[in-house]
Amino acid sequence: MNELQGRVALVTGSSRNIGRSIALALAAAGAAVVVNARTAEADAAAVAGEIEAQGGAALAVLADVTQPEAVAAMVRAAVERFGRLDILVNNAALRPERAFDEISLEEWRSVLGIMLDGAFLCTRSALPHLRDAGGGAIVNIGGLTGHTGAAHRAHVVTGKAAIIGLTRALAHEFASEGITVNCVSPGMIDTVFSGGSVPQHRSGRTVPVGRLGRPEDIASAVRWLAGPGARYVTGQTIHVNGGTYMG
Repeated sequence: MNELQGRVALVTGSSRNIGRSIALALAAAGAAVVVNARTAEADAAAVAGEIEAQGGAALAVLADVTQPEAVAAMVRAAVERFGRLDILVNNAALRPERAFDEISLEEWRSVLGIMLDGAFLCTRSALPHLRDAGGGAIVNIGGLTGHTGAAHRAHVVTGKAAIIGLTRALAHEFASEGITVNCVSPGMIDTVFSGGSVPQHRSGRTVPVGRLGRPEDIASAVRWLAGPGARYVTGQTIHVNGGTYMG
């Protein structure tokens, strides 16, 4: 299927793991994709190269999503290259683990800045182009711990919970313009972790379906929300976790 043929998507934090799979899935659906990373230039270029090798169109752009000028330049580059912007996926995030009384104010602000300031700035820059396209889709990437909580992740949990509120607020605000805003909340996904260690919050949690999720599981949900079959879905959080969260 090429349900996104002629559309253009920007996926933040898409040089690896879930973001990479989202970029590849949207490209497989026919969209031109802007692949974003903050500093991993080679990784972003590799993802763009994968898309192009499969016959798609892609552009790799380095940008720190916490910096207004960098975000504006990234969106401008996307529109200059592809002529429009229809889909924004706010995926960029940091997920460190640290006891609450050891979290510095600098680390607190860094984690929330990438998740929340990044989503704010990218949405604000993309919005005029989504409107020009006659509507579009914004998909925010949340997380299981934003619903369940977790020790040693106060900053991450706070950011992921706030993403849900932002999703609902923007869904209300943009609904009359044909712009849908939804959140995909991954569960325990088999990805490469910074530092190589498995997060502590996974200890004791089981997955009813019997396996960890794959990045492609998240990408499939994003692809659907970005496509024509989800035009009547907005303000929702889609849980993709193999049944781990059934609250």
